[in-house]
Amino acid sequence: IDLRCRVPAGDSWGIFAFLCAALCNLPAVPALNGTEELGAGQSIQKTYDLTRYLEHQLRTLAGTYLNYLGPPFNEPDFNPPRLARAERVPSATVDLDLWRGLTDNARLAANYRAYSRLLCYLRGLDGQVGTVELRHRLGHFCSSLQGLVLSIAGVMSSLGYPLPAGPAGPTLPPGAPTAPNDFLKKMDDFWLLKELQTWLWRSAKDFNRLKKKVPPAVVTLRIEARGF
Repeated sequence: IDLRCRVPAGDSWGIFAFLCAALCNLPAVPALNGTEELGAGQSIQKTYDLTRYLEHQLRTLAGTYLNYLGPPFNEPDFNPPRLARAERVPSATVDLDLWRGLTDNARLAANYRAYSRLLCYLRGLDGQVGTVELRHRLGHFCSSLQGLVLSIAGVMSSLGYPLPAGPAGPTLPPGAPTAPNDFLKKMDDFWLLKELQTWLWRSAKDFNRLKKKVPPAVVTLRIEARGF
């Protein structure tokens, strides 16, 4: 038995016209769109990954730059005391228990201020080096560090924290004297790289702990009314 509906040939156009009219007069129906909320968890993960990348990038840059400075700065056991001049560079040498006792907001704000100032000092180095390769590496690193500053700002925003008030600070404070000789200038550069290395090491630990406290992003469904 053939159960297929047979339509007379003459009625084909009538049925087609009826279907088109029905489709044109359908009411708007809801459409489901899967959208991913870019929450704090994903922002923290991105910032952590960028921090680890900068750590790797700095190892190459520091080796090249210290060779450019020459001995004793490129010697593995060179560990000079921090001079008063170097206090302009934000120091990461804070007691770890004291640092961990700070709130997440306070640590993020300290990271944001520090990298903003360190970036200003690094940009000052870019115009002083004499080799094209080193200028290229410094420029690339500065671009990545600028990305880290913006990424930290994104984390703070996603967690509902305000950005620290006030400017990050110029390359040199107004009226600050420059290094009186070439050796002290190189010492300033040495401490800049050393502090930057310590900041990145500690920041990676900060963001690793923070991402464990914040749940990952979720996928939600947004309902929109769309017509044909």
